[in-house]
Amino acid sequence: MSSIRRHAITLIPGDGVGPEVALATQRILDAAAARAGVAFDWEEAEAGASVFLKGDQTGVPQATRDSIDRTRVALKGPLETPVGFGEKSANVTLRKLFETYANVRPARELPGIPSRYKGEGVDMIIVRENIEDLYGGIEHLQAHDVAQALKIITRKGSEKVIRFAYEMALREGRKKVTTASKANILKLTEGLFKSIGEQLAPEYAPIQANHLIIDNVAHQMVKDPAQFDVIVATNLHGDIISDLASGLIGGLGFASSANYGDGVAIFEAVHGSAPKYAGKNVINPTALVLSAAMMLRHIGELDLADQVEDAVLVTLEDGKSIPQDVVRQQGGDIEAAASTTGFTDAVIENLGRKPTSVPTAASRPRPAAPNPHKRWPDGEARRAEVGPATVIGVDIFAETLMPPAEFGTKLAALAGPEFELRIVSARGTVVWPKMSPAFDHPGFFRSRFVARDKSKVVTDEALFALIARVAGVATWFHLEKLRSWNGEEGFTRAQGE
Repeated sequence: MSSIRRHAITLIPGDGVGPEVALATQRILDAAAARAGVAFDWEEAEAGASVFLKGDQTGVPQATRDSIDRTRVALKGPLETPVGFGEKSANVTLRKLFETYANVRPARELPGIPSRYKGEGVDMIIVRENIEDLYGGIEHLQAHDVAQALKIITRKGSEKVIRFAYEMALREGRKKVTTASKANILKLTEGLFKSIGEQLAPEYAPIQANHLIIDNVAHQMVKDPAQFDVIVATNLHGDIISDLASGLIGGLGFASSANYGDGVAIFEAVHGSAPKYAGKNVINPTALVLSAAMMLRHIGELDLADQVEDAVLVTLEDGKSIPQDVVRQQGGDIEAAASTTGFTDAVIENLGRKPTSVPTAASRPRPAAPNPHKRWPDGEARRAEVGPATVIGVDIFAETLMPPAEFGTKLAALAGPEFELRIVSARGTVVWPKMSPAFDHPGFFRSRFVARDKSKVVTDEALFALIARVAGVATWFHLEKLRSWNGEEGFTRAQGE
């Protein structure tokens, strides 16, 4: 019987420079595996631009989904997605299809790589919630020139990723977890994320817990990045600050990442497809190689992961094979930079060596695959905990060019015996009954109707009748029921309300 350990891996080469960095990574892993009695059964699969061109608007064909469902692990090159038009991101589609709710992006100082913070000990991990927030991609044109995106934050999604961050901190010997949010402005969505972080922190007492507003996190990352250990953030904010973090340690060419779910993990470089460099053999493959090292740890090949990571560190430390992006940053001779294949050859040659200027990979904590066991209350238990919702009114969004005074006066007269018109607002600011002195008409208003008699239940029939009356004055396009739980309002007030 063969003693070779075999692992099936879905390999998605990707678009642009993706096939080049994927091949480089595959060569390094295969070379390292051959030394260690390990073999990879690569299942090559498609996603991204090539799939869109075939008419599949998801960007992720069924064959690719089936492969990941079999292997439970994927290594992926960058995928191209049109900016501002066209199909949805195939990257996001993959993450959401397999519920990889935690995106992990390490950023630590690397040997031989110049940065403004060299020698300061930058070593942080950004944990980004990965499947909700604005990345739900739920958008509408409310009017021809008015666009809306829905920001979805759930208790379950927030608890999963925040627990993940704390569990990872415990396993890796990290000292501090910073929850980052914009709860000072977005009281309900980002506020929910912040409050869940505060609720969970006492369960992880050995870990120092704190909360920072996300703009302060960005400020502090530039001012003193070494203060951070683990940062956990909502999807959009985590995306932005993780790119910022890569800039602290040399750029996106060194930014690895992993997407973890309860059953599937997808590993990828943070950088994009860079089509202008495609086929030129100049791209730096380090980011995907380090992502592959994360993958090896996930599948239990800890020693192999250490060998691959150490070989990269030695190659960077030696300074004999410098990737083009680093040479460009230093203003050096591009012709002297290592090609993609040249850098890959150097890493393979350095397998088995260990760096001397930085800690070896094996000297760092060696965590097991992330899989926190604690879980959140199920839906029924949560409903029983918070009690039933009470409808107390409705926000009606309508398209009109009427001045606020005229529009508000007409709607107030239509409110009927069940409702009163509390305010009319534009872009979140009250414009009726009092108007902002610098009002600039956006072409739509939100009208907030609340029940006159707080002791009576607002019925759908009463709401439908109100909406019909409003429709006689202006074209409505969006409704939000105003609800409360145990007397606590489940909606925010407008500026000036």
